[in-house]
Amino acid sequence: AHCSLQAKRLLLDPKFEGYKLSLAPLAWYPLGLDAAVAEVQLRDDQYTLDHMRAFGMYNYLHLDSWYQDNVYYVDQFGRIMNLSVTLDTALQKPREVFRLPTDLTACDNRLCASMHFSSSTWVTLSDGTGRLYLIKSGKRGSSASEKWEIVFNEELGSPFIVAHSASFVKSDAHSLAVLLLRVEKDELDTKGSGFHVTLEWVTIAEKKEGDQRYEIVKRRVLQGKSVPHYAAIEPSGDGLMIVSHKPFTFMQNESDKLEENDDAKVSNEKKDPLYYWQQTEDDVTVTVHLPQDITKDDIKIHFSPDNICVMLKDQPPLMEGKLYSSVDHESCTWIIREDKSLEISLIKKNEGSRWPELIIGDTRGEFVMDSSQCSEISESLMHLTSEVMNPNPEKENPPCNAQELEECDAFLEDGASLCRFDGDTLKVTHIINLGSNQYLFSVVVNPREMPCFCLRHDVDALLWQPHSDQPENMWEHIATFNALGYVQASKQDKKFMACAPDYSYAALCECLRRVFIYRQPTPLATVLYNRKEGRQVGQVAKQLVATLEANDPILGFQATSERLFVLTTKTLFLIKVNSGN
Repeated sequence: AHCSLQAKRLLLDPKFEGYKLSLAPLAWYPLGLDAAVAEVQLRDDQYTLDHMRAFGMYNYLHLDSWYQDNVYYVDQFGRIMNLSVTLDTALQKPREVFRLPTDLTACDNRLCASMHFSSSTWVTLSDGTGRLYLIKSGKRGSSASEKWEIVFNEELGSPFIVAHSASFVKSDAHSLAVLLLRVEKDELDTKGSGFHVTLEWVTIAEKKEGDQRYEIVKRRVLQGKSVPHYAAIEPSGDGLMIVSHKPFTFMQNESDKLEENDDAKVSNEKKDPLYYWQQTEDDVTVTVHLPQDITKDDIKIHFSPDNICVMLKDQPPLMEGKLYSSVDHESCTWIIREDKSLEISLIKKNEGSRWPELIIGDTRGEFVMDSSQCSEISESLMHLTSEVMNPNPEKENPPCNAQELEECDAFLEDGASLCRFDGDTLKVTHIINLGSNQYLFSVVVNPREMPCFCLRHDVDALLWQPHSDQPENMWEHIATFNALGYVQASKQDKKFMACAPDYSYAALCECLRRVFIYRQPTPLATVLYNRKEGRQVGQVAKQLVATLEANDPILGFQATSERLFVLTTKTLFLIKVNSGN
């Protein structure tokens, strides 16, 4: 189904005046790391935009949305380090919670290690060499009950990064679904970049014995020509949502392909229409090709006001069913023509009506339009088309004036779409063409739901929450960041964007040092007047800028309701944005 995103008007502010730069100092704290972050530089053979998007712009800082202010990163010794913040005044150093068993430096073509928090006690983890770990972590964020144990680990082919995962119970067995992202060489692609992107959807379930052992029960692969901006599994594990510039499709197994080929053969055999039909304003003419040995006596045709039945010899009816509209059945006739074809004439009861089909639901016939009807239809549509692109440029409301568009309004990605795939049929069930609604970032508002995604709508940035269990309201507009779509377009050096899960602010960081924070409008304590319009201003939205004392590039960026976490190679910075309630 082709759908559209419905913005809530109450969440839009047409009178928004812009952000006021606040010079109030921001409290920020640097935490030195014991060992550098395990950054993996792009190799010479990873030169495409897709490699840059997937791996070069990778966010090395992982936010655990199940627990407040809890972040993780992997250091160069393969240790997974955790920082859990309760008080800014009593910050402790990041602590090790797990160590990857493999020697990461031994693998030549490895990617960065990646992880996703599937539930409050389960973690999916990749070491970047092509091995997937399923980990039971206990309650995280407190050193007392947190103990990471490997429950499942398996080599799954070429290196990948974990894009998303979900934990659920299906047919009384605990299951985890994981999405693995790869950029692979494509020998067949001679005109493009020479690579394609795959998303592998792996389902791992507990064995029936209940001895805590897990095994892979399903592996499915989607392929596309661009790295998805957003890819997430539904909480129930029944479907998948993808926002991408170029479409993704499921790749079939060999057995599925053979079955489909058989179906294709059958459908090819049925290709020739059983009958041809034409119509005028008064009547309908049906032509049926007869087998050689059929004579006039073998044909039985029964007309009624709304039905037709055509039988040859003692065979099942050749044509039978309800006609699209009523006919004058007493005036209907049939003859056998010289070329051994049967011609049936049906007289319409309602003259002038055009029939879109002959027998309701019957697709075995083919409608033949004569030339006069073709020209009649094209004449009736003539007023909708024009030979010239803009025939009347002086018109009051021209269709579009490209000169009014600013440079930051020109998107490279005008073909982006949001698709929902069904896990059983592997088909797209919903599709939204995003057009100029540029994708900005994703954020987890409620860890039990799918991640939200933020899209640009005109100058604003709108946050959408997917609800896979509500087909009528599958994407809900839950928050607006005024003018953020416009503001971020001017930040040429931006690397990451994020927002607080309570929507109190949005933030973006550049590749080096600078962090910009945009707060939601808040009521003013003092009286402020707009001098231009001579009216009182009730609320103001503040912009804050933090410049970190760091010479290393920013590798990770995460936002919580109270603070921002910024990761560089050797330091983890905490920026206090909101004071806790």
